[in-house]
Amino acid sequence: MNAQEIIRSIEAEQIKTDLPDIYVGDTIRVGVKIKEGEKFRIQPYEGVVIARRHGGINQTITVRKVFQGVGVERVFLIHSPRIDSIKVIRRGKVRRAKLFYLRDRVGKATRIKQRFDRPL
Repeated sequence: MNAQEIIRSIEAEQIKTDLPDIYVGDTIRVGVKIKEGEKFRIQPYEGVVIARRHGGINQTITVRKVFQGVGVERVFLIHSPRIDSIKVIRRGKVRRAKLFYLRDRVGKATRIKQRFDRPL
């Protein structure tokens, strides 16, 4: 076995198979494991997926939400052991792959139409 085959076999063990289909524009709730002392708790982070990058084990999503009037973005490595769960709340109807234009918008201008042709 060469090095690439070894790397692929290790990645195959780590990759998650129970993830839902995530598209740009979807509103999702990510359960993030937070360590406090010796205990772990699950903290939900809900927002709109504005970008997806990479593929395979390195796949990331950028999730944006507005908290107390301030826009907050987090990048999640979706196959990370720190991610407990990902749940799709609603599907968004968008026409582009990256929604960075939402950063410049405020209030009702950030709304995304809902799409009903894909199941949750």
